[in-house]
Amino acid sequence: MAYVTIVVMFALVEYLYFGVAVGRARGRHGVAAPAVTGDEKFERFHRAHQNTLEQLVVFVPAVYAAGYFANQWLAVIMGVVFILSRAHYFRSYIADPERRGAGMIGSMVAVVTLLAAAVVGAVRYALAG
Repeated sequence: MAYVTIVVMFALVEYLYFGVAVGRARGRHGVAAPAVTGDEKFERFHRAHQNTLEQLVVFVPAVYAAGYFANQWLAVIMGVVFILSRAHYFRSYIADPERRGAGMIGSMVAVVTLLAAAVVGAVRYALAG
C-alpha cells in the first residue's frame, strides 16, 4: 500500500500546485479575495481547481479501497492515469474550456475503475470472511 500512498500524495501535491496557480491568476487578472468571479481567465483557473477538488473527494477513498481490497498495482496505475488526466484537464480548461474533454474522461475512467474494483474486492472480502 506504500505505492498507493505515494500516488495519493502526488495527487495532493498536484492539487496544491493548482491552488498556487489560482493564486497567481488572481493577481494577474485583478480578482481580489474573496471574489471568485470577475475575469473569465481567472474563473477558468478557479473552476479547474474546484473541479479537481470535487474529483479528489471520490478518488482518494476509492484508490485506497481498490488498493486494499482488489489490487494494489491496478490502484497505482489508475492513480497515475488520474493524475495525468487532471493535469491535462487543468491545462486544457485554462486554454479553452471546450477542450477539457480528454482530461475529464481520463480522470472519470480512472475513478470509475477504482470504484468498481473497490466494490467488487470488498464484496469478495466480506463474503470470504
